Amino acid sequence: MRVAVLGAGAVGARIARQLLSGTSVTQIILRDTDADRLAQVSKSLGDRVIIEHAPFNSQLDAEVIVVATPSGTQMSTVLEAIEHRRPVISTSDSLAETVGILKFSKQAEENNTPVILGTGFAPGLTCVLASHGVAWFDKVEEIHISKVGTGGPSCALVHHRALSRISYDWRHDNWARRPGGSGRSLCWFPEPIGPQDCYRAALASPVLLHHAFPEVSWITARVSATLRDRLTAPLPMLSPPHSEGGLGAVRVEIHGQRNNSHEVAVLGAVERPAVAAATVAALATEYVIDGKLKINGMAGLSEIVEPIDFLHGLEKRGLKIQIFEGDYEKE
Repeated sequence: MRVAVLGAGAVGARIARQLLSGTSVTQIILRDTDADRLAQVSKSLGDRVIIEHAPFNSQLDAEVIVVATPSGTQMSTVLEAIEHRRPVISTSDSLAETVGILKFSKQAEENNTPVILGTGFAPGLTCVLASHGVAWFDKVEEIHISKVGTGGPSCALVHHRALSRISYDWRHDNWARRPGGSGRSLCWFPEPIGPQDCYRAALASPVLLHHAFPEVSWITARVSATLRDRLTAPLPMLSPPHSEGGLGAVRVEIHGQRNNSHEVAVLGAVERPAVAAATVAALATEYVIDGKLKINGMAGLSEIVEPIDFLHGLEKRGLKIQIFEGDYEKE
């Protein structure tokens, strides 16, 4: 199977490496518009990779396409893949881009083309954790997502902009619009991250989770932020984004009814966001290649993969999940 990976940044380069470490992929086309970045990354990839310095949306000779370009630049490539009936995996965490791509879900279904959205840290891992946790309840009432940390430069830029834009929470059959940077909530993440102040932001997770779980009455998402983050969010970034951030974490909190009582479950993970995103996207790509998807069409990971099997696959790749139920913790 020949796979095209578009984008050789912090996430895309790792996706290529992970796919090459398995047996499902015979060859990878790694494409980027930055010649220097390609030259640097290609040194560690071996002879099963074709390096292409070309526009992302130019013609591709591949059977599966992984789009790991900066969020906000992926829509045209995804739509072209749908048109040519090529399975496509998108890592975008942009709210506007996710909403835009979802408008073409009928076309993906009609073309019998798998399109997996939000295959990153959040959304992505968070969607799988939510799907896993939802199955424990008789009825789910609330899902709350929190995230701390950013991956490469484009991820840092999305985080920066999201705090200054309108957030969308699903609440009682309507989308509640709130200013980004509002709604402080103190969230506990797995160690060594610990407690962090988190705020509303323009995030894609509620959109994908509502698509998967339309019966849930309250779905929110927040990101950790400092006072400086919130004050400078409406401005251009004061300094260039870092090449890659440090440790990050995600947290998924689920409220619902189980055995006639109200229960709360919290699932989480700690990892460098770019590493986690690449691991999720690479495993999702292998699911496409191996024919393990639950549906052929467009969806996030909550709907399109079996969560327990997917989480086991992530753990084999070193991404460890932590689960908190009641007064005990298990791993």
